[in-house]
Amino acid sequence: MKYVRAYADPSGETHFEDLGDVPFTLANYAPPAPPFDVSPFAPAVQYGFLRLPPGWYGDWHPVPFRQVQIYVSGEIEGQASDGEVRRFGPGTVALVEDTTGKGHISRVVGKEDVVIAVVRLPD
Repeated sequence: MKYVRAYADPSGETHFEDLGDVPFTLANYAPPAPPFDVSPFAPAVQYGFLRLPPGWYGDWHPVPFRQVQIYVSGEIEGQASDGEVRRFGPGTVALVEDTTGKGHISRVVGKEDVVIAVVRLPD
């Protein structure tokens, strides 16, 4: 499983980065259910959901805190301040860490609400 990272460099420019495979290990996670693959767990602060309607547009902005975003429905386009544009749809996972600098632009594309599960990470 691969995921995308959005981060700000020391000069405040936001970039996208493709991160490598998440390591999985076979584990007895929920006995008596049979074992399955489990990744390492990382600390989290809280979680919630976002819903953005068709046509929603967010001009340049950083994220309010480090977060993992799991896209549940719809499709959104993000533009990093370095100019790169990417689309995120159902099943995409992103580690978003551009809490400083210019940030990024976000826009809902298509006619469906975008629903995102957000997991807030420690600073």
